[in-house]
Amino acid sequence: MSIDKTVATAAEAVADVGDGATLAVGGFGLCGNPMALISALVDSGVTGLKVASNNCGVDDWGLGLLLRAGQIDKMTSSYVGENKEFERRYLTGELELELTPQGTLAERLRAGGSGIAAFFTQTGVGTQVAEGGLPRRYHPDGTIAVASEPKQVQQFDVDGELRDFVLEEAIRTDFALVHAEVGDRHGNLIFNKSARNFSPLAAMAGRVCIAQVERLVEPGELDPDCIHLPGVYVHRVVEVGTDIEKRVERRTVQEA
Repeated sequence: MSIDKTVATAAEAVADVGDGATLAVGGFGLCGNPMALISALVDSGVTGLKVASNNCGVDDWGLGLLLRAGQIDKMTSSYVGENKEFERRYLTGELELELTPQGTLAERLRAGGSGIAAFFTQTGVGTQVAEGGLPRRYHPDGTIAVASEPKQVQQFDVDGELRDFVLEEAIRTDFALVHAEVGDRHGNLIFNKSARNFSPLAAMAGRVCIAQVERLVEPGELDPDCIHLPGVYVHRVVEVGTDIEKRVERRTVQEA
């Protein structure tokens, strides 16, 4: 019996994402952003979202669309990037921000999808990442409303030397949104080059993973050795076509 995970539209795919939901979203800068799914969430009017993603797009693209509409309450990110609205909302207390080192963020997502509750890493030892005090939300007057808590630090023997490691908790979310170049009806996905970035990790972290794909193929058409994310992690697939708009965050050219 075939398991067909396809849905007809992006709106249908995100219809049960409710107010206050937690999301893991693939993408790096503007590369690999699941724009059809993000736009469908904007249209749905859902609010209070708590999003884990490397960054928050730009003012008029990527997750920046949800931010501009006031639909995101918290971001867990490693990079604020080029988004002026992100900066404004954070500094005025409209947005909570959990800044996380990029490699740590990737591993927190992977751990969440692998059933690992937490892990120790050297990244952040001796800084506010471990010691606490990082502003997570400001008051409108600029004073700190919420600061990060201290994390557990433990020593481990590394090549005969005791070193400090900080405990980081896994990220597990209600939903994951990712963009893939090709997918089949069983949810097996192939990403295009650097658009792979955080997407497999974000997909793993979501209890319900929703994938938009440029091209939908039948089960068995994909070479098993070429699949980047097996369908066991994916619950819904929506085809968005190959002519979708793809933006470049910062275009660099040189004179001819």
